[in-house]
Amino acid sequence: MAVNRVPVLKRCRSLGMDPIYLGINKKSNRQLKRANRKMSEYGLQLREKQKAKFIYGVLEKPFRNYYAKAKQQEGMTGENLMIILESRLDNVVFRLGLARTRKEARQIVDHKHVLVNGKQVNIPSYLVKAGDVIEIKENKKGSQRYKEILEATAGNMVPEWLEADAENLRGTVKELPNREAIDVPVDEMLIVELYSK
Repeated sequence: MAVNRVPVLKRCRSLGMDPIYLGINKKSNRQLKRANRKMSEYGLQLREKQKAKFIYGVLEKPFRNYYAKAKQQEGMTGENLMIILESRLDNVVFRLGLARTRKEARQIVDHKHVLVNGKQVNIPSYLVKAGDVIEIKENKKGSQRYKEILEATAGNMVPEWLEADAENLRGTVKELPNREAIDVPVDEMLIVELYSK
């Protein structure tokens, strides 16, 4: 399986985004040394796509598949794409505060700690639906790891489309999010323009 090993803060700097969107509270003191050249239209589109892929931890092929799926659905393709990315299981685990970062959420799902509607799911790209109940397995709930995670994520805002029960390490998907509920700094229209060439 392909793994992205690029240093996170370095990648955030190059994409011009705040690491807080990844659940990381560090700041980089370095300044990006970039010539004051105007970026081309293609460059802007590519950067938005890279930003979305980096935030959600998706590689090129699955991202292209999500785009194809979003295009088939009715409504605006860009908004559909963002909703699909946001409803990935690893992202939902992160949003519920059951993990500090999306990478950690992906690992938690991979290690078979997560139940969806009472069934074990170990696929981070699993797409949740409205009404799904996501929880940590009963025998893992008492572990030190989750106590530390809950301490770290206690002040995080849970989006309104999710309902979190931190004490029981459980959450419910009330509805799928609309674009306004997704606070990710990505201009999805540029991604649509890039893929429609």
